[in-house]
Amino acid sequence: MNMFDLTGHVAVVTGGNGGLGLAFARGLVKSGADVAIWGRDQRKNSSAVEELAGLDGGAAQAFACDVADETQIAVALVSTLDRFGRVDSCFANAGVGGGCALPEMTAEAWDGVMDVNARGVALTYASISTHMIERGGGGKLIATSSDQSIMGVNRSSNYAASKAAVNGLTRGAAFELARHGITANALLMGYYETDMTAAADPRFADWMTKRIPVRRFGDHEGLEGIAVFFASPHSDYITGQCLPIDGGLCIS
Repeated sequence: MNMFDLTGHVAVVTGGNGGLGLAFARGLVKSGADVAIWGRDQRKNSSAVEELAGLDGGAAQAFACDVADETQIAVALVSTLDRFGRVDSCFANAGVGGGCALPEMTAEAWDGVMDVNARGVALTYASISTHMIERGGGGKLIATSSDQSIMGVNRSSNYAASKAAVNGLTRGAAFELARHGITANALLMGYYETDMTAAADPRFADWMTKRIPVRRFGDHEGLEGIAVFFASPHSDYITGQCLPIDGGLCIS
């Protein structure tokens, strides 16, 4: 018996065409789930679907979507339902960096990060949860947050604030949607190698490695199992939690 068989389960992964989101999608597909990737970059969307199609498991399809745009979210959901019929879990993973020092903050720098990282999650959840309630309730909402939401980091106040907003949204959603059988949790990610971290100063990676108690970056393969667990019935009694996935970084 496979305790984590997700055959028949349908998951949406925003920003699932690369980085952490693609790791989530791999795990879900390997466990039998069908996955709808919502992403802005059509080239990356196609590449991700091609990779996922080579795995032994569920189906995957990508839909163009900028989560900062309410209309695009609505269109992506309709397309997802036309293809897969339902949505059982949503990994609100799409995000941007662009952190800057507070004395250098501008309205553009603030809004650019908040629009995707915070508003994007809220609008995605609004659309997905409406569908879940209309089809009778039940479902999983999982947001990608960050250790920076609970830790101080230089030149990153807007990014940290956007992820702290995700944490608050998670707790509010968990309380509000519990009556509908919908859970909401956030994963506070530590240091993983992604396109976003690759663009950072290499000295930051060296400093971070020394600070992480387990002395290494996070591994993407480990995220596959985490995604499957939070999509599965085994996480049904976990809601409203903001869980660090960081090798102990937040306690160092």
